[in-house]
Amino acid sequence: MLFEQLLCDDGVGEKLDFFVFPVVLNICCGLGDLELGRQLHGMILKHGFVTNVYVGNALIDMYGKCGSLGEAKKVLEAMPLKDRVSWNSIITACAFNGMVHEALDLLQNMLMSELEPNVVTWSAVIGGFSSNGYDVESVELLARMVGAGVAPNARTLASVLPACARMKRLCLGKVLHGYIVRRGLFSNGFVVNALVDMYRRCGDMKSAFEMFSKYVRKCAASYNTMIVGYSEHGNIIKAKELFDQMEQEGEERKRNRISWNCMISGYVNNFMLNEALILFRDLLINGIEPDSFTLGSVLTGCADMASIRRGKEIHSIAIVKGLQSNSFVGGALVEMYCKCNDIIAAQMAFDEISERDTSTWNALISGYARSNQIEKIRELLERMKRDGFEPNVYTWNSILAGLVENKQYDPAMQLFNEMQVSNLRPDIYTVGIILAACSKLATIHRGKQVHAYSVRAGYDSDVHIGATLVDMYAKCGGIKHCYQVYNKISNPNLVCHNAMLTAYAMHGHGEEGIAIFRRMLADKVRPDHITFLSVLSSCVHAGSIEIGYECFYLMKKFNITPTLKHYTCMVDLLSRAGKLDEAFQLIKNMPMEADSVTWSALLGGCFIHKEVSLGEIAAEKLIELEPGNTGNYVMLANLYASAGRWHDLAKIRELMNDRGMQKSPGCSWIEDRDGVHVFLASDKTHQRAEEIYYMLDNLTKFIRIKEHKSFIT
Repeated sequence: MLFEQLLCDDGVGEKLDFFVFPVVLNICCGLGDLELGRQLHGMILKHGFVTNVYVGNALIDMYGKCGSLGEAKKVLEAMPLKDRVSWNSIITACAFNGMVHEALDLLQNMLMSELEPNVVTWSAVIGGFSSNGYDVESVELLARMVGAGVAPNARTLASVLPACARMKRLCLGKVLHGYIVRRGLFSNGFVVNALVDMYRRCGDMKSAFEMFSKYVRKCAASYNTMIVGYSEHGNIIKAKELFDQMEQEGEERKRNRISWNCMISGYVNNFMLNEALILFRDLLINGIEPDSFTLGSVLTGCADMASIRRGKEIHSIAIVKGLQSNSFVGGALVEMYCKCNDIIAAQMAFDEISERDTSTWNALISGYARSNQIEKIRELLERMKRDGFEPNVYTWNSILAGLVENKQYDPAMQLFNEMQVSNLRPDIYTVGIILAACSKLATIHRGKQVHAYSVRAGYDSDVHIGATLVDMYAKCGGIKHCYQVYNKISNPNLVCHNAMLTAYAMHGHGEEGIAIFRRMLADKVRPDHITFLSVLSSCVHAGSIEIGYECFYLMKKFNITPTLKHYTCMVDLLSRAGKLDEAFQLIKNMPMEADSVTWSALLGGCFIHKEVSLGEIAAEKLIELEPGNTGNYVMLANLYASAGRWHDLAKIRELMNDRGMQKSPGCSWIEDRDGVHVFLASDKTHQRAEEIYYMLDNLTKFIRIKEHKSFIT
């Protein structure tokens, strides 16, 4: 260093002027070298410059930026003379080190003194509040600043705009945009980049792109902001265009590792997982060193693909780079192995993580929940607490999801009830998980309890919860409740419309389902393949062949290729209406092979209309596809019985006996306050079977007495 050489020259050190120290201390700030700063402080004391206000201010600034707020305060206290810069320096130091309320107190003291805060003071406090996540307070301080007659500068605005972005306050952001235009601050790159980011976070990508293309002095950071914005809003094609454009620009705009990370995570978040892996390969080919964020993003993609082979390849790269113990990479490895059902590898990856956090514990617990290892979960929860981590709502959601996935519905309901009376109240994701359990159990009483909780918690207005509630009530037989929930959704999306359409189709309300579909088209809601499947099912129940054909051909207009399920709906529609030859021709002309469901639909129509010859063809195909399915033989036997062909019926019965086939007994269940009770036909295994059959006998006798009295009268 030039300063060190200067000190080594004989006699020069004794002749140093005070103005040298602020310059060197400023360099020390840039280096972040606290020890060097302390040595300089010692030299200042030796030369007697500690009382100099300029040197003192520089010392406060150095200590503040090097993270030693206590020493900065001691310097301020020792200064005999303090000016506005002194107070600004200590306020900046407090704000920089997260002591924002202390910085605000100092600003309040200045307001009551002769040294009124200037734009530097206000900007330091506002910047501190904003960078520490106090978004509302930073905006309120900006209003106070303007009210005090101090005009915000570029630094102030660059601090407040991120707060607006995080709060999604687009209107306020536009007001600040107008102020920037009036003040001519577009020459400041930090301000304009902050504006672009504000529009991006608020979802106004059109304004963000206008700012980016017209005003921004384009650099890698501004390109990265736009790539993230387009990726977040699903426009991955535009994001890739900008990513490719960076390579054609100058050195300043050249793609860096952050650019690659933004594009890879964009692909992963938009479920373009193969593209993410291809881009990761290109990153390695281009000699870019992957970091923890790169590997974590790619591993998330492998987890979503359930590709353990590719996940292991990334794991080996992480080991070579020494990143397998990183909390972000390690957590992604645990999640990947859990989703690939390799819980042993997940446990090994977890054990290698140097600094675990709650999300890492949750990922492993989720894996054990998916593999239905309840005892291991209890053990992990105890270990988690011993390591100083408290289970949070995400922990319980992971366990709930595992229970539901493994069809452990009653324990899931019990855990949900326990959560309601604990400190960890169920969140919106908990409600979505437990409603799925209610749907599977088909227990409307429990479903209503969960619905009531969602209303109290304010979750019922959410479109996803609304759609799940509609689905739950449909599967529990409460079609009236379905429509009530659907009508209360303020701005239903496609998922909500599809849920209601499916509910109507499930309950045979064909006309109502068709009406919902018409309303969707009138409201310019673009249908998908699920929409058409539901409306075709509605047409089946309504017997509307013309509307069915209309909807079937309408799929082409929306660039949707009919699947086997759509063709099966049309076969079912035609078969029920007696157009059996037309249905058979449709099966023969389909671009794919018919499955058992398709042939079953045709056989069902043949049974209704007593068309034995075509029914035999359908039954033959069914038995060929599912030779062990008793139901196919029963359907053919019923067809023979309806046509009075008793000889053929006897042959089918004999064939079933020869093959050892028996019709599965019917199963019913009933819900009461004690839970759900399941019965098979002629079942006597229930613990209260004697009481049940005693009551049944009494009811039978009562009915006979009533019938006898009715006959006499």
